[in-house]
Amino acid sequence: MVSRTDLNINVDTPFFSGCSKQSVDNTFFEWQVDSISSGAVNRKIEGDDSIAATARVLPTRLGNYTQISQYVNQTSGTDDAVNYAGHGKHQAYQLAKNGKRMKRDIEVMLLQNIVRAAGNSTTARASAGVPAWLATNYVSMNPTSGSPAAGATGTTAMTESTATASITEAGIKNVIKDTYEAGGSADLILAPPTIKQAISDLAQSVSSLRTNTKGDSPAHVVAAVDVYVSDFGTYRIVADRNMHSSEHVFFLDMDFWAVGWLRPFQTVELARTGDAHKQMLLAEFGLVAKNEKSSGILADCKA
Repeated sequence: MVSRTDLNINVDTPFFSGCSKQSVDNTFFEWQVDSISSGAVNRKIEGDDSIAATARVLPTRLGNYTQISQYVNQTSGTDDAVNYAGHGKHQAYQLAKNGKRMKRDIEVMLLQNIVRAAGNSTTARASAGVPAWLATNYVSMNPTSGSPAAGATGTTAMTESTATASITEAGIKNVIKDTYEAGGSADLILAPPTIKQAISDLAQSVSSLRTNTKGDSPAHVVAAVDVYVSDFGTYRIVADRNMHSSEHVFFLDMDFWAVGWLRPFQTVELARTGDAHKQMLLAEFGLVAKNEKSSGILADCKA
């Protein structure tokens, strides 16, 4: 069994590593979401005794399914006996390698535009990915051929545009403003590698490349933008090479995203057959969107 402490932030899985961990006790798990109304004028007459109770508004109940990921590792008796240069037992090496591979798989699936599905005897269960929850703070770089359609409940996938448009700072500002007005405090921009470079290029079009020197050290060029200071907060800009789509940029408050674990990472011994040693690496998990208004998406982008 691999504990969550072994899965700290990694450049391969910035979203997955940034999610908090919680336990779930069923393949369909639920949680509640609530919101507070915007501020309004609230003045009362002194001595007023005609007090009316504020109508009760119950939290919204949401849910998602867990999904199963697995890899079966098989090595021969010879593999276990041979002294491989550079690593120990081959079976242990394969388990460690596939463990890292599975974390990349999880990153891809959590960011996939897919709805939740109960599954059946021929179709695997699916946990709704981030785009299927983001209904409030949605901006498309090509709005004429795309529509958000995501219903904030993980049951309706975002309708992706048939064409993309180059990312602009105006698009970035629109998502940040929408997220702020919805009550969010996002501080992370998660982008595909090509879009990350395009965001850096936006800054270079405003100010020339900076050449820095320090003492007698060689001069170096700073051509990247890793922090964006907006009117509504400071954002870290992080590239994600394991995003499912290369066309979407996420604006995230990671306090409102979690992974629910029904069965955390574990190794299952399988029956030995002949001269083969088989073990299954297994995990069962689902995405928890604690409040989709906390985050946003800039869809249908290109560099």
